[in-house]
Amino acid sequence: MSDVHPHKRRSGLVRLWHATGYSLAGLRAAWAEKAFRQEAVLALLMLPAACWLASDWLQLALLWASVVLVLIVELLNSGIETAIDRIGPELHPLSARAKDLGSAAVLLSLLLAGAVWALALYHRFFSHG
Repeated sequence: MSDVHPHKRRSGLVRLWHATGYSLAGLRAAWAEKAFRQEAVLALLMLPAACWLASDWLQLALLWASVVLVLIVELLNSGIETAIDRIGPELHPLSARAKDLGSAAVLLSLLLAGAVWALALYHRFFSHG
């Protein structure tokens, strides 16, 4: 088992410490991506706005979750794109398909967030209930 990554042999708080470092490195790498930066800046504006917009804790949770979900899906999409780019720069139908599927996932998360926020705005300003 000499070819096992050293992280796999760690346990407990040491493993958690190193895993946290890897996660922070991932966030730093994501910050280099223009789409992630744009979505993160919007999230920094939208999360506090959700506190004002939400009428109860459940609505607040949905508003926050929809925004955070966009960031999560963008991170996964960036991971897919990075893995595909590592394989090689040549155009291949399966590489394009993988990237397109990741992009579609981001689109769906954005549409979901937009719908949740539109419904919350409607409820706040136009609902008479």
